[in-house]
Amino acid sequence: MVSCKLESLALLSLIGLLAFFHVSQAQNSQNDYLSPHNAARSDVGVGSMTWDDTVAAYAQNYANQRAGDCALQHSGGQYGENIAWSSGDMSATDAVKLWVDEKAYYDYNSNACAEGQQCGHYTQVVWRNSVKLGCGRVTCNSGGTFITCNYDPPGNYVGERPY
Repeated sequence: MVSCKLESLALLSLIGLLAFFHVSQAQNSQNDYLSPHNAARSDVGVGSMTWDDTVAAYAQNYANQRAGDCALQHSGGQYGENIAWSSGDMSATDAVKLWVDEKAYYDYNSNACAEGQQCGHYTQVVWRNSVKLGCGRVTCNSGGTFITCNYDPPGNYVGERPY
């Protein structure tokens, strides 16, 4: 009888652990990156992006390289890129929200950011010609989180409007 109770307890613990892992992974799914990108694009009349496994593999590979120091350093690769870092846990939706929130600082008429503000992450999110998205996320050795999203083709060309 004791053995049966221990087996049941172990099984319940395993199920709980698997449920936690599944929920944790579900909070950083492809859709958690793609949906807020496409919502921001829809708000300004730009077509949707699609997830691209090749771009995502590039992003995840670069995120893995940043795990040691989690420095906010761009990859310098062939894709457009937004990066984010947090000293704690950061989800996919948190990162995309940081970038999209820069919309408040972008002036379409002047095609410029408000003085002293950043808006280039936002303009990459809504860049009309960027139609493929891939993102990667890693927990840093320090316990923080590094997230990168890459865009194909890249955007943010000087003198051009995003949409």
